[in-house]
Amino acid sequence: MAIPNKKPAVINVIWLYLIIISILVAAYTGRMDVVGKASFDSAKSAVTLALSLIGGMALWLGIMKVAEAAGLMRAITRGIRPVMEWLFPEVPHDHPAMSAMIMNMAANMLGLGSAATPMGLKAMAELNKLNPEKGTATNAMCLFLAINTSSVTLLPLGVITIRAAAGANSPGSIIIPGLMASICSTTAAIFVSKLLSKRSKDNPVQSAQAAAATEDKPEATTEEPELSPPGVFGKIVAWIAIAAFIAAIPYSIAEFVMHSNQSGLAVDFMACVAGASTWLIPILMGGLLLGGYLYGVKVYEVATEGAKEGFHTAVRIIPFTVAIFVAIGMLRASGALDLFTDFAGKYTQLIGMPPEVLPHALLRPLSGTGAFGYMAELVGNDPNSLPAFISSVMHGTTDTTFYILAVYFGSVSIQRTRHALPAALTSDIVGITMAVVFANLFFPG
Repeated sequence: MAIPNKKPAVINVIWLYLIIISILVAAYTGRMDVVGKASFDSAKSAVTLALSLIGGMALWLGIMKVAEAAGLMRAITRGIRPVMEWLFPEVPHDHPAMSAMIMNMAANMLGLGSAATPMGLKAMAELNKLNPEKGTATNAMCLFLAINTSSVTLLPLGVITIRAAAGANSPGSIIIPGLMASICSTTAAIFVSKLLSKRSKDNPVQSAQAAAATEDKPEATTEEPELSPPGVFGKIVAWIAIAAFIAAIPYSIAEFVMHSNQSGLAVDFMACVAGASTWLIPILMGGLLLGGYLYGVKVYEVATEGAKEGFHTAVRIIPFTVAIFVAIGMLRASGALDLFTDFAGKYTQLIGMPPEVLPHALLRPLSGTGAFGYMAELVGNDPNSLPAFISSVMHGTTDTTFYILAVYFGSVSIQRTRHALPAALTSDIVGITMAVVFANLFFPG
């Protein structure tokens, strides 16, 4: 019986023409040698990046394994269960995918990128267990990816730090316009994902529930993690550690204020926030591990078992990151982006976007480091200018769509991305547009 041909994913055409356009432009700009070199350099950078993720993924997947064994992930899910059930009706509310998605979204909102990526990859792995058609993205996967690229960030601390270092009058003034713009982009991501998912002929809810039912059968025979609750002495030590940490909070605040007074500096609110943000990852790490220990989880053994997933995931994403990085690297090296910004820059200022900001808007979905470097250059040249302010707001409102698409889907070998890319790109367009609108409204002048 012949297998019906399926329409290829949009990413196939986009990836192909990114390379073709790069070659054509290079032929007319005399940059063919640069483009050729960029293809090899980008491939090398992709592999280096994937390998550099191994440590972080091993660490956080191990910690999440401890939290999962202790039931902490299910407890986290209960708080926003109604919202998540509406967003992802095809995912059972007690499935590990729910809690992993929540942890990923929370980490992204707090600007904890190093923790968000491993949690996102864990969520994709769990969602793939509910996938009735391996290699094809489910509605839940598409929506989860679109929400990731919409980048709701409460505190864009990296951008604030750059602005403060460059001498901006009000480094934290980007928070409100950035938050409002990212809310708009996330809303657009959800709306478009839901709209496009309705075009699917199958029933994703029933299909996922059927997959969940079959998934439970083999797991029923697997051994649950052996619990070994600590004795009285162990519990006392753990609670003393918790009490000592709570006491450290007012102590650290007092030390910060005293140091500021001795230095003759005013106590800046954003400096306090930036200082407090450095506590988030250690608190999350220590809290999950200590919670697992008190519950009786053998934290070292379970963490090292979960960490093994990080190595396998890092290897799986290499082909996908290489493909995306090469296309983007060639496009930048060819000068195609420069030609487009020269042409379109005079039109974008009609909607309030200065020509200087357009390269950042084009780079943001393609290259995180490239966009960050461009934004930092604008801020460094004139930290109090409108272009620098718009670029700063924009950077915290959108994310590297093609990188996220390659890494997240690549980690579970998804080739047919369905409506994930259109939803994510729509979110990018809305985010960039609203960043320009709100930045102009809130510009301190």
